[in-house]
Amino acid sequence: MTEPQIRTAVPADAENVLLFWKEAAEGTSITDDVDGVTGLIGRDPEALILAETDGRIVGSVIAGYDGWRCSLYRLAVLPSHRRRGIATRLLDAAERRFLAVGGRRGDAMVLEANERAQQAWAAAGYRREDHWRRWVKPFTG
Repeated sequence: MTEPQIRTAVPADAENVLLFWKEAAEGTSITDDVDGVTGLIGRDPEALILAETDGRIVGSVIAGYDGWRCSLYRLAVLPSHRRRGIATRLLDAAERRFLAVGGRRGDAMVLEANERAQQAWAAAGYRREDHWRRWVKPFTG
């Protein structure tokens, strides 16, 4: 297998990112559309980090920084490419980004039912904080 290249996404990647997430990521989001992905890239061009092999997206992580918090979402690797260090390389890139902007702590969103993801995050040095809960309110009908 060719070693994946790690790069930030560009607006032209939006449709391929969405197709990739359908195959590799668990759960869906209200922002899973072209406008959501291109809006993220437009607002924070360094946030969406991709792993690519032979022109195909094989991994992703969103490493969003708002000047206060370092937030991690959508760490995903194609099932056929898992257990090859791609998630580790993506997290390394995200953490380098956060350190470069003065980030102090990464917060990851992980689905409760996704035990594989919880194990991966724990292996990367992240720990669960049960005293916090996410509160949401969609702004669309």
